[in-house]
Amino acid sequence: MVRYASHTAVPADRSRTEIERTLTRYGATTFVYGWQDEAAVVAFELRGRQVKFALPLPSKASRALTYTPGRKRLRTPEQALQAWEQATRQCWRALALIIKAKLEAVASGVTTFEDECSSRFMLPNGNTVGQWLHPQLVQAYETQRMPPMLLLPEHHA
Repeated sequence: MVRYASHTAVPADRSRTEIERTLTRYGATTFVYGWQDEAAVVAFELRGRQVKFALPLPSKASRALTYTPGRKRLRTPEQALQAWEQATRQCWRALALIIKAKLEAVASGVTTFEDECSSRFMLPNGNTVGQWLHPQLVQAYETQRMPPMLLLPEHHA
């Protein structure tokens, strides 16, 4: 299966600019972008909620990028750099697509802002609702029991 935008020529910075324009068009009041190592973050405020999308970026040392498809031969450093740049462009195009699709679905009445973005709402500690909820979901499925509503220290229980 071919990945979305796997052959895109759209530079990553143009995708970031497109994301910012999309957010502005749908009413975002704040936009933040940053990156570190092999991850980028796009965050914004919309409808009184802070929303954060973490974007994993490809590693320059990834076997998938240092070898040709099918891992038949090692790429030259130039070829590996080109493969990394292409993979990075693909990631940014995918993020631009998902943000635009979510906000258009909300604007069209197909779904709600909360249903589309609540797992990415930021909590006071900087984590997202999804990061907070995921371990609890895993535990609920493994134990077939609901977690307690409040995780209080034992002396408060």
